[in-house]
Amino acid sequence: MQDFLTRLPKAELHLHIEGSLEPELMFALAQRNGVALPYASVDEVRAAYEFDDLPSFLTLYYQGMAVLRTAEDFFDLAMDYFRRAHGEGVVHVELSFDPQAHLSRGIRLDVQVEGLTRAMRLAERELDISTALIMSFLRDRSAEEAMEVLEQAAPYWELIDAVGLDSAELGHPPSKFAEVFERAKWLGLPGVAHAGEEGPPSYIREAMEVLDVCRIDHGVRCLEDPALVAELVERRIPLTVCPLSNVRLKVVETLDAHPLPALLEAGLTLTLNSDDPAYFGGGMLDNFLACQRAFGWSRQTFVDLARNAIEAAFMSEERRDVLLTRLVAETN
Repeated sequence: MQDFLTRLPKAELHLHIEGSLEPELMFALAQRNGVALPYASVDEVRAAYEFDDLPSFLTLYYQGMAVLRTAEDFFDLAMDYFRRAHGEGVVHVELSFDPQAHLSRGIRLDVQVEGLTRAMRLAERELDISTALIMSFLRDRSAEEAMEVLEQAAPYWELIDAVGLDSAELGHPPSKFAEVFERAKWLGLPGVAHAGEEGPPSYIREAMEVLDVCRIDHGVRCLEDPALVAELVERRIPLTVCPLSNVRLKVVETLDAHPLPALLEAGLTLTLNSDDPAYFGGGMLDNFLACQRAFGWSRQTFVDLARNAIEAAFMSEERRDVLLTRLVAETN
């Protein structure tokens, strides 16, 4: 099964590129840029990866990204992940980035975009990994700031495939960003949003109805609202579920207790993703293998999940046809 899951062509729709920063690269970039870290070793960093909840993770997450200073740093960050993903059978990656978290540190938007898009082009050319770029807004900051960032990104609108909404969920409902997502929609940029991870099912409904998103990131709490589940099923709105992340952030106590089987049984359109692989116990293959061990799913279930992700991805129809054909060829 491990060999099968490795060969399975996987599309990752929910990845925070800053959350792919492995401790080894963190230390290398800190040394390159003269950044002092509050850790003496790689092992000490890894020992800090025990979180009580989402806020406790975000503290370390923002601390780690302080080493990202130049376009070369962002390039190295993304390429480091693309190479690991390639070895795990990932054929498409949609990387979210948090421009506000860098702008607030004095790192210009052009520096961020230049480094990331250069890595995306190289990954497509050398690794045959197609990519998409999602510019995410921090929901615990103001909607006015998010709108300013969206307008500031005008030179790069053609390089951005979608906008997203992430960071601390509680107390920051999707409706807070209605005008931002309306503006993005007018620009031709689709929207995705974190909802129903630590926040209530009502946040999922708001993301759907107020922000008009085409995907829900996480969404695992939808089961608390049967009417919402029925609507998600009817509209085939994908949920980008992140199993190992949900365990690390105490959304569920253990993977065995995860609602994934119930979500499948309900007929929801699910995809598996890594979220922040450096912090949450591994990348795409680790998440697929963990689910196989926890739930004993058949090969067909994993094929269906992989197909869902390819069908829901931001990619050209030509690329989608190529990957769907490859999926059939690899799994027959």
